[in-house]
Amino acid sequence: MKYALTFVFIALFALTMAAPADEQHVEILRQDADIAPESYKYGFETSDGTQHDEEGQLKNVGTDDEAIVVKGSYKYVGDDGVTYQVSYTADENGFQPVGEHLPKA
Repeated sequence: MKYALTFVFIALFALTMAAPADEQHVEILRQDADIAPESYKYGFETSDGTQHDEEGQLKNVGTDDEAIVVKGSYKYVGDDGVTYQVSYTADENGFQPVGEHLPKA
């Protein structure tokens, strides 16, 4: 029994030491949403520098060509400390991201 308790203590100690020590608490600074039958708009921003804004709208409503067009952008701070930003469009032509750090075709 004594060995079992010792083993449990060592295992718990090892798990505690393996946990990341610098976990960052992130708070939501802004969160917006506006949803309508044929469109939507939402966005959020957090205390770690992450931000995302997006809006979508149906086009050709009620036809065989009905589709949604989405435009937006997001940014975040990478592990290297650099802020990365991506703007994008998504429509019948697919997802089309644009960013300085993304490869060019």
